[in-house]
Amino acid sequence: MEDYFRFYNQEKDNLHPVVLAAEMHERLVTIHSFIDGNGRTSRLIMNLILLQYGFPLAIIGGYYDSRMAYYDALEKVRIENNKEDFILLIAEKVLFALERYINILSPQRIKQLLNDSL
Repeated sequence: MEDYFRFYNQEKDNLHPVVLAAEMHERLVTIHSFIDGNGRTSRLIMNLILLQYGFPLAIIGGYYDSRMAYYDALEKVRIENNKEDFILLIAEKVLFALERYINILSPQRIKQLLNDSL
């Protein structure tokens, strides 16, 4: 855990926030620091970091395909020591959330909501 926090303190101003959040998630889930709840705790820390930098939550989702892509990307890190797929997966989740918020907040959508409420 000491190395975990050392990495964070050394890299928090160097890495892009999405990459930092993905790295911290992967590192915590990999070291299996708790008896139970490693994945949940890792996702909470990842999303805390994203929120601190003004990004939306990266929601992995409970659907089978989404979970399998998540587990496959984590497995690739473990077996091949290749974090690219995992970082890209997290970046895609952040991008999806950003696009959703932009769509919700678009002027056309706001006008539609106002018209629907009148």
